[in-house]
Amino acid sequence: MGEVDTPIMSEEESTKEISLKDLSVKLEDFAQARDWAKYHSPRNLLLAMVGEVGELSEIFQWRGEVGKGLPNWEESDKEHVGEELSDVLLYLIRLADVCGIDLADAALKKLVKNAIKYPANSL
Repeated sequence: MGEVDTPIMSEEESTKEISLKDLSVKLEDFAQARDWAKYHSPRNLLLAMVGEVGELSEIFQWRGEVGKGLPNWEESDKEHVGEELSDVLLYLIRLADVCGIDLADAALKKLVKNAIKYPANSL
């Protein structure tokens, strides 16, 4: 009889906030369990992420400008957007991990740099 995969997320985890580090650990475990880590070079992960960005782009293609919250979109279309956004996020997290980058720390530092570069208008 084959090995049974442990669930990716417990029911409790699915209703709480999850950190980038938690996702990183889950992605590492997922890749290791399938012996995929050998394929997860920075280049391969980047190309996979770009492919997912393309799939996300296709959903919006030819729709013109879309308002916040995707008004008048079918729930199935919104679900599809969520799936593709998730694919992009997961590849980004995995890429950062493989490159040895603390993505949360890098993002916070970039926000600080952007605040300095683009100060808010003082009235």
